[in-house]
Amino acid sequence: MKTRNAKRIKTGITKQQFEDAMEKYAEAEHREMEINKTIEQEVGELMEKYEDELICLAQGKNKAFETARSYCMNNKAELFGKRRSVGTVNGIVGFRLGTPRLKTAQGSNWNKVLATLKEKLPAYIRTSEEPAKDLLLSDRHREDVAPVLMEVGVQVVQDELFYIESKKAA
Repeated sequence: MKTRNAKRIKTGITKQQFEDAMEKYAEAEHREMEINKTIEQEVGELMEKYEDELICLAQGKNKAFETARSYCMNNKAELFGKRRSVGTVNGIVGFRLGTPRLKTAQGSNWNKVLATLKEKLPAYIRTSEEPAKDLLLSDRHREDVAPVLMEVGVQVVQDELFYIESKKAA
């Protein structure tokens, strides 16, 4: 069982002590505001100083990313036949699976899925009359759910996402 540790209230504090405490608090708060304002100004100046270089670097990274991605897509079978990533001198590139999501099978739509789910898996229907996609995703491996997904016209798909992890300088 948890116990609460309530702050103890001091007694016997005079009006002068109260006024002194209020003054210290106000001064500390004011100084905090001054420091934060100074920090914001200095950070703004630094951002301005490096803004052009950061923009150029971002553009260069985007171009290099697209070049690397294109190369890997064009040589996917050769590079990623047995592995999902490849190491290079400058880092690792590869493909990773995205978050699972539901997609209707060809020739099906969510209205057909809804109608069939009402009959086959009513627990996966929301009261707003829409498929409970999150529950279907989480239970997609259950014996009573998996075969019905195909029957109602739903596929579980995961997109591949390209990534680059650069090595950090020592």
